[in-house]
Amino acid sequence: MLAPGPMAGHHRPVIHLRSATFRAASESAPRGFPFDLPALSGVESIDFRAPVTMLVGENGSGKSTLLEALAIAAKAVTAGSADATADPTLEGVRALADTLRLIWTKRPSRGFFLRAEDFFGYARRLDAMRSGLEDELRRVEVEYADAEPYARSLAAAPIRGELGALRERYGDGLDRRSHGESFLHFFAERLVPGGIYFLDEPEAPLSPARQLSFLALLKSMEAAASQVIVATHSPLLLAYPGADLVSFDTSPLGRVRYDELEHVRLTRDFLRDPEAYLRHL
Repeated sequence: MLAPGPMAGHHRPVIHLRSATFRAASESAPRGFPFDLPALSGVESIDFRAPVTMLVGENGSGKSTLLEALAIAAKAVTAGSADATADPTLEGVRALADTLRLIWTKRPSRGFFLRAEDFFGYARRLDAMRSGLEDELRRVEVEYADAEPYARSLAAAPIRGELGALRERYGDGLDRRSHGESFLHFFAERLVPGGIYFLDEPEAPLSPARQLSFLALLKSMEAAASQVIVATHSPLLLAYPGADLVSFDTSPLGRVRYDELEHVRLTRDFLRDPEAYLRHL
């Protein structure tokens, strides 16, 4: 069992998901990926002791896999994509989720699971939907160019109504903002107090400045009694005050301090002397 991590803030932290226990191994237990991940070897349970938990490790270490399994086991709504219980890319992860027993202080009914790739897919679908409606509107306007204004307006009204409803629900269109601005808008619009959120590499669409804005969002979520579990590579996000840092670069996984993280050491050393690294390329 992992040792308790740090507490965040000066108020009493709200932790909805207290722990995840792996079903005892047996002769009939699943084999292969993701059960053979070194970071999960010998792990019986994982405790969550802070409102914000960061899962960190190299690609393929298992951090995203465990995050996805937790989200599926928690029956979290998938934001911006197909239901995680039906996504064919998560078949192995669903098998891992089946071995998890989640222990709750109080199970929230709000929150969601979001992968950066799902957000990009969502934005593309929204763009295609709006572009299709705009193309249809132009076609109708050309077709009815010589018609009476009332007839032209009547023909275009259903399409304008759909465009209006799209803008009312999603604003001017996520894709018309920068990726980072779109992501922050998408995320902030869906935050509710007292929820639990599972986020996979949310830094992907965010510049360093936007990542700082995202840290402010995390702070507001914590203040609103929400719990957040994040898989990330970002040294900026990993610096969130009081975050519980769990490294998947050890076998088994374990808690680490910020200054011990390879991501942090490498970034710090590179920025101190880029030429020392670049001359070896």
